[in-house]
Amino acid sequence: MWFKNLQLYRLPAPWNISRETLNAQLEGGRFHPCASQEPLSRGWVAPRAEDGEALVHSVGGQWLLTLAVEQRLLPSSVVNQEVSERAEKLALEQGYPPGRKARRDMKERVTEEFLPRAFTRRRTTAVWIDPRNGWLGVDAPSLIKAEEALEHLRQCLDDLPLTLVQTQQSPVSVMADCLVSGDAPAGFTVDRDCELKSVDEEKAAVRYVHHPLEGDHIGEEIRAHISNGKFPTRLALTWDNRISFVLTEKGEIKRLAFLDVLKENVEQGVENAEELFEAEFALMSGEFVRFIPALLEALGGERSAE
Repeated sequence: MWFKNLQLYRLPAPWNISRETLNAQLEGGRFHPCASQEPLSRGWVAPRAEDGEALVHSVGGQWLLTLAVEQRLLPSSVVNQEVSERAEKLALEQGYPPGRKARRDMKERVTEEFLPRAFTRRRTTAVWIDPRNGWLGVDAPSLIKAEEALEHLRQCLDDLPLTLVQTQQSPVSVMADCLVSGDAPAGFTVDRDCELKSVDEEKAAVRYVHHPLEGDHIGEEIRAHISNGKFPTRLALTWDNRISFVLTEKGEIKRLAFLDVLKENVEQGVENAEELFEAEFALMSGEFVRFIPALLEALGGERSAE
């Protein structure tokens, strides 16, 4: 159950809420499938089937939540086609085409008729919480996607003292220093992907994919782009030969990959899927506890929200 992305937020350290209290408050937002006239439904589900009714999965004091979102798939093209066919039929019957309001009412009726028959699609978003150290991470590709889970969390909890993690140095400046100097922060190495983008209206961009960025020719080329006003918006890095990822200009952590040396350790002695889930979450959360402070230090340290 490895995270692929990490949108990182700060809680009080420690966050003084018990697992039992959190679970009880999440009950108010438990997931229920879409009703017949409901286009979308979201709520908390057990992270594993083996958790039964429990909405908070815990391993070694690390918590895992899962938000499920179910959506009825009713393409607007299908609705519009049916509305057009009914409008044509009505025009023949009454001798003139229906007006704007009549078509709008017709569209509402078609939507109500078709919605219960529409297929549903379900997706999930995982939320990791370290209450001892005050971290909350969402496995989402963007802050907007992460906010969907956080919004539902705020609706359920009496209080959620949560802020987006801020750093003393901007990710852009740190990435630029790495590329100009050729040296990564201590504990990190630069990988083979990066993106440079200008800040003018044209937003000209240069991308290097699977390119050795430290070579003399490529290094000079990248430094020239930076000198000419292009700044790094994405840079692939590896931490401690254990976790590879892409850092973005917003401080997002994308394309997370836990390297084979970690996964091999997890799989040793594991006998079933339940044990594998437990082992993967324990290892992942344990690595996050070490990785996050190292990354924040590389970015100049954490900046207080105040």
